[in-house]
Amino acid sequence: MVHVYNCHPFASQQIVQVEQEPGLVCCGGGALFVVTTGGCKVEAFCLEKEGCPLICRFATMGTVRRIQYSTIGDYLVTIEEKNSATYLRVYTNWRYQAEEKARVGVRLLGHLLRGASVWGGVQMEIIEIPLSGHPVALACCSVKGDLLVACENTLVLFALRRQTQQNLPKENQQNLQSSWPNSEQSCSQSRGRTSCPNQDLSVLDFERSVILHLSKITPKQVALCGGYVAVQAELEVLVLKLEATTEPAAAEDPSDSSKSADYPEDQSDFLLVPKHQELLGDQAKDCDVPVNVEQTGLEDRRRYTLSYVLFRRFTPEFFQGCGVEEMQLHSLQLYPMFIGNQSASVDGPACMFCFFSLPTAGYLYSLRGGVELLSAYQYPEKVLQAVLTDHLLHVITKNALQSFTVRCAAVAARVEDPYIDTTMKACPPCSLEVCALRMQLFIGLRSVCAYGCHVILLSTADTEAPEETERHTQRRSLTRRWTTPSPKEPTSVGHGWNLYVVDTVPPLTLYQEMVEYSQRYAENNPQGLSLRHLLGEAHLLLRSSLLQSSEQRQNADGARKMAAQTQREELEEAFRQNCAQLGDCFSRGSQKDCHLALPYYRMSSLSVTEVISRNRPLPGSPHTYGPGFLFYLKHFLLEETDQILSQEDADEVARIFGQSEPSMLVSVCASPCMMNVDAAAALQILRCWEDTAGVSVPLTITMAAMMLRLGDLAQYTELMERHAEMLLVYGFIEEPRLLLHGGGGGKHAQVCPTALARQLADSQPGLLVAAMVALHENNKVQLEQADHVYKELGCENSLQVDFWEAMLMASSQDAVIQELLFRLGSVYIDRLTPGAASTKHKSLKSADDLISSCSHYGALYPWLTFLNPVQTSSYQHWEALHKLQSLLCGPSLPVGAVAPLLESLSEETLWGFSLHLLCATRRGHYGSSIEQLLDRCPQAIIAYANHQLQDKHMALWWQKLLPELCSRTRAAADNSILLGALKETLVVVAMQTSPAEFLELIPDDGTASFFLPHLLTCSQRHLLA
Repeated sequence: MVHVYNCHPFASQQIVQVEQEPGLVCCGGGALFVVTTGGCKVEAFCLEKEGCPLICRFATMGTVRRIQYSTIGDYLVTIEEKNSATYLRVYTNWRYQAEEKARVGVRLLGHLLRGASVWGGVQMEIIEIPLSGHPVALACCSVKGDLLVACENTLVLFALRRQTQQNLPKENQQNLQSSWPNSEQSCSQSRGRTSCPNQDLSVLDFERSVILHLSKITPKQVALCGGYVAVQAELEVLVLKLEATTEPAAAEDPSDSSKSADYPEDQSDFLLVPKHQELLGDQAKDCDVPVNVEQTGLEDRRRYTLSYVLFRRFTPEFFQGCGVEEMQLHSLQLYPMFIGNQSASVDGPACMFCFFSLPTAGYLYSLRGGVELLSAYQYPEKVLQAVLTDHLLHVITKNALQSFTVRCAAVAARVEDPYIDTTMKACPPCSLEVCALRMQLFIGLRSVCAYGCHVILLSTADTEAPEETERHTQRRSLTRRWTTPSPKEPTSVGHGWNLYVVDTVPPLTLYQEMVEYSQRYAENNPQGLSLRHLLGEAHLLLRSSLLQSSEQRQNADGARKMAAQTQREELEEAFRQNCAQLGDCFSRGSQKDCHLALPYYRMSSLSVTEVISRNRPLPGSPHTYGPGFLFYLKHFLLEETDQILSQEDADEVARIFGQSEPSMLVSVCASPCMMNVDAAAALQILRCWEDTAGVSVPLTITMAAMMLRLGDLAQYTELMERHAEMLLVYGFIEEPRLLLHGGGGGKHAQVCPTALARQLADSQPGLLVAAMVALHENNKVQLEQADHVYKELGCENSLQVDFWEAMLMASSQDAVIQELLFRLGSVYIDRLTPGAASTKHKSLKSADDLISSCSHYGALYPWLTFLNPVQTSSYQHWEALHKLQSLLCGPSLPVGAVAPLLESLSEETLWGFSLHLLCATRRGHYGSSIEQLLDRCPQAIIAYANHQLQDKHMALWWQKLLPELCSRTRAAADNSILLGALKETLVVVAMQTSPAEFLELIPDDGTASFFLPHLLTCSQRHLLA
């Protein structure tokens, strides 16, 4: 379906003053090229100046049958005919023909001759390109400047080359340099970047790079752009992709070119019509048009690989409204589009489009990122020719010029910005139905071409009488192939001709007219699809203009750059207005597309206050708030943003959700944007919802928070006591923003506690800690964020430590556990350090509680009871000592991590010594630990040995402990503690060794009688065993 809007795409028109009747017309590089009837003279007119003044005129070497212009290189290429022979010629530096009696150099392709032929920068040069076949069509690449020539069954690609002064022979360089002083020629103003005398001299040339052999298709028109090659026959279009590679090409299958046709050659009396086909992407290789690649480049060592992109075949009877003989394709075009900071000279185009047309319908395909049909244009009458531009598709019929919208900007926007089609940004879909704008009437239109904002039309009056025309229009005899009728020669007696330059209106002006036009739909049906469609068209028009302005600003300098910047700012402002209008459409639209209101409002840069005012129903209006507006508000309130609503707006938002979606009231009231809401009014709305839906934990907590804001602590306490503590924790998990604000940006986003969290820290610290642990375990808050919350609460050395201890009990993540163990170990050591500040805070969990409920805290070793003091200076000191000892007795704390921190604790006290002894024991230093313990606290040695010297360390009883006790007892015979420890040790040794081993352990210092009872016990045990 094609929408029709009465918008004016054309601003003005002027007639080019051409002396003789034009035959062929093309444009580019700011110039209009006219080949006069007869085809032996080319005139160039300036399109960028008022009145299109003549730039230059020059004669060609033959009758011009085809002409093309290339922006890259600033050259013209023609197919000329002379004496029944066809030639391919390239005209470079044609702008110098503006000077009278300018010289012209003529040379063959690849031959740089002496003298004038080397003066590429100061005179026009004609390059003769020899071909083995008869050229029928040609195309220039707008990205690289390469040339594609179509013969009857081949396509020849010529790569543009620039021969610099360094590449020329020395003899030519001398001639070239000596000619500069005598030349008064100015530097070329062309976009071909021809060098000036004080720059590196360069001469344009071409190299035959590759030949494509087509065995089953006869080219009528070709297109070339960015490596894509398009071939158009009468009813077939084939698009190929040529890619250069340094790898050797694979051997080609010779059978492809020898496949026979699907119909026998001798059945010339029958008309065989092939079926309609559309093959996209990889499927295109299944078409019955084989293509063989012949590498011909000499200097270019790259190899070219070929891939099929698109194949489309039409059948004559497939369409209605035109005779079979008229059903032929025309207007083949490859159109590139650059995005962002892309440069045509450096980057390849981000998007590539292919357009071709039948007299009754046109087709626009996107080729990059997946081949797809973007738009199909149904024409109201027979179209003779069409041309695609950034913003519009211009088509001509016999008596009218009409413009259609295009979808190129929709594709480019999605390539440029990955956030398109998310909740962040939006763009009308590529499949949006196209529209036709107001047509402009002319008489006898023949051809159309476009450059920038200029559309060039050639019209000629029909000089034949109607009956003569009817007599000459004969139905051709049926043949196996459809052939193009030869063009009619112009008659000598004519009613006149005109060459028009029609200027399109600036995109911003056309956008404003579309907006004015849309107001009619808004008044009649503000929720209608036509309004949305027209605003979508305006959106794509602005997007295309913004892409184009980026390229213009990149290439401009000085005053032009400032003007481009000003124009871009105007476009951006219009773009924001359009996004706001589209947001309005989708905010009131159906449930299906209501989600699009969010990204469009975001792109409009409107504040939520402005969005609310735009969606506020009029007094007495039956309409309520639309689903799209509610969707936008929900996302705004659920996201973490710095924007805080005023009390008036916050109260209105609460009323909106109380009426439209009361189930969202808890989330709405918990949003940081609603900090200024009237607590009494919000509490009333919440109570109404509770009466309707019943009691729920999150709703109760929200009401309690409102009571807290009102300062009613009694009602606050009553509400909080409605539910058990564990249920309240589940309520905070369901709505974390009742406790914390912020954190929506991820791990490192800053969070801050709410007023309710501050109240819990004072009145119910256990509930706060439990809730924070639950939020962490449910990925609602990160450990660093929780630390910041406790710092904000002023509880970094009290509740924060309780939180870490609770986290250690609950967490199963190894990385978190190790981090918590180190933190807690550090805190306990700090609390034991002399001079540590004492606190009145009593830990929520005692050491015994942690030992019984957390596996990371181990039971205290029995021998520690001998080393721990009965009384300490403070309860905090005693708790920290026991918790640290418990961690060191547990299985999880890595000793190496806390050992350096223990250096700050002295070993002079027994409790300090116990910590160092624990570390040494955990590291396996049993020998030194036994010696230190015997020195400091010998009464603990047996308890230590019974606990530590077991299993594989049992031998230390007689290898280390027994010799140490013997030597120390000998030195202090009256030490009952050592003597008792020696007896206990001998009992263990007698049970673990054989009589012979025990005998060897007895010292030879004359004290054998002391050991004999134990030897007897060992012998009796051995005999019983």
